[in-house]
Amino acid sequence: MGHGPAVKLGKDNASAYKTRLGIYMFIFYTLFYAGFMVINAAKPSLMAMTFGGLNLAMIYGLGLIIFAFILAMIYNRLCTAAELRLNK
Repeated sequence: MGHGPAVKLGKDNASAYKTRLGIYMFIFYTLFYAGFMVINAAKPSLMAMTFGGLNLAMIYGLGLIIFAFILAMIYNRLCTAAELRLNK
């Protein structure tokens, strides 16, 4: 009663590129997040500093969320371009 696949599946020649890119972006984001954790563990009073009415913890936390979203958009754009280029 259901339907079949929406697209015909085949070999993805961009798979290695996408995997490598994903790992690099994961490491990059993990370093950014590790900075947040190190500050909280080593010098939590630093997170209480305020800038424009918001403390550093809020700014850094929102920055983590926004940064993850931006990385996701970059990943999508680069992977789409690689698929179009390599899967002809």
